[in-house]
Amino acid sequence: MSKKELNESGAVKEKKPKNFKKLKFGSMSLIVMVLVIAIVVVINLMCSILSERYPLKLDLTPDKRYELSDDSIQALKNLDKDVEITVTSTKDTFASMGAYFKQMYASYYGVNVDMPYEMIPELLDKYSMYAEEGKGKITVKYVDINKDPDIVTRYSKYYNGEIKEGSIIVFSGERIKVIGNDEVISMISPSQTSTQNNINMAFVGESTITSAIMSVTDANPISVGFITSMNKNAIYESSYAGVVKSFEDLLSKNGYDCTEIDTTDDMSPDDYDMIVLPVPNVDFSADVIGKMGDFLYNDGKYGKNMIYIPHLNSSNLTNIDEFLADWKIQVDSSIILDENMIQAPIQSLGVVDAAVMLNVADSDSVGTLANNSLPIAAPYNRNITILSKNSESVATVVLKSQNTAYLQEMSADSTKSDKGEYNAAVISKKETASGMDTFRSNLLVLGSSFMVDSGLISNTSTYNNSAVILGMVNTMTGKEGGIVISEKALQQATIAPTTGEANVIKIVVIYVIPLIIAAAGIIVLLRRRNK
Repeated sequence: MSKKELNESGAVKEKKPKNFKKLKFGSMSLIVMVLVIAIVVVINLMCSILSERYPLKLDLTPDKRYELSDDSIQALKNLDKDVEITVTSTKDTFASMGAYFKQMYASYYGVNVDMPYEMIPELLDKYSMYAEEGKGKITVKYVDINKDPDIVTRYSKYYNGEIKEGSIIVFSGERIKVIGNDEVISMISPSQTSTQNNINMAFVGESTITSAIMSVTDANPISVGFITSMNKNAIYESSYAGVVKSFEDLLSKNGYDCTEIDTTDDMSPDDYDMIVLPVPNVDFSADVIGKMGDFLYNDGKYGKNMIYIPHLNSSNLTNIDEFLADWKIQVDSSIILDENMIQAPIQSLGVVDAAVMLNVADSDSVGTLANNSLPIAAPYNRNITILSKNSESVATVVLKSQNTAYLQEMSADSTKSDKGEYNAAVISKKETASGMDTFRSNLLVLGSSFMVDSGLISNTSTYNNSAVILGMVNTMTGKEGGIVISEKALQQATIAPTTGEANVIKIVVIYVIPLIIAAAGIIVLLRRRNK
């Protein structure tokens, strides 16, 4: 007989039956709560991992400042090499830089403008994400070179210039592009449409960064020699220095290795694929002319290229004129004008002046343009005549004026010519055949030096100059892959979080919310068990 528990009066003490139903439902609640918490945590962790590979963030800004253009995205997807991007400053530096320049504009100009430099780190993250969809990858890191100077030492053997704090280093293999601190600051600046009373900010950083990535990953870079001096003296006036630099920058940003050379230097076809003679106001000796001719002839193998941009007022350049005539080209002293002129900013002169609008006369020489509706502006365009002389050269008009244009000499009392289409850019070709192969050298002449002015080249959302000129050069050299990214107009109204705010949101979503759910579940469980 089993023992039974007795109470104080000696009667048998009855055990309370266990509440298996309560235990069952309590256990089920605990299991469900644990599963829900686990699912929430797993989903958040998966989203966090995926966000490092795919662009899961939504850009709700009206100007889409935190998103890359389709051209950049496609270029990244086609990337087949690894790229290292090293920023020689911290992420917090960009936010503080934005606050500083915003205060500066408010203090000096009396206007409140948006200076969202924090968008640069956000976009660099997008570069890494989209590159994951291709064969290559992009890694981005931030270093304080004051604490870690070894990073400068590492890249110095590939770069001749000085790497300063605030720069962005783009590196692949043994090729390097350094976006200097000044250029980083200039990524956000007043657009060309700004006035003293209405300052509109624009972002041009995407074009700079994308071009740098494409440049260091280019499998076949084109070497270009810019003839800028004769016996160490500049061949052009100081007012044209900005024009030369903007053209050199355009090519450099699109995979061309540009070097400035003197007329006394060796113009060897082994060293350069193309030479550029920009806006000379002095004539060259027969020896220098011979160097240029030998370069294009290339011991009968041809395959070389040259670009000539005449000075607006150059005259008595007898030897240069004879060199051009051998290619059936003559640069006239008359200027192309039009009844329908447009306004164009000429940064190198610091003015806004009238310009003729040009049409593409030979689409094969220009290539496919992303936007055919934008005007091609040519301020002070000298007319180019194709000579009918007996030579092996074949000259083709690439750009021409509209049929409402006319010619006029620079003097105020000169008469106007008849209306018609006039030549603004001409390419001349000499070629030779060897078996089934044809080898060709090209000479491109642009009638307007200000076509490549930074005011027109950089304003890619208003003028087509950058795309057209780059298209001509790419077609001439056989280079592929050059793209022109339009500047992005920054609107004042924005609901996008800053980098710091985005980090707070991330912590709240991934950690705080799951913890609150867990705490609520535990409270509910305890209350139910104590009922």
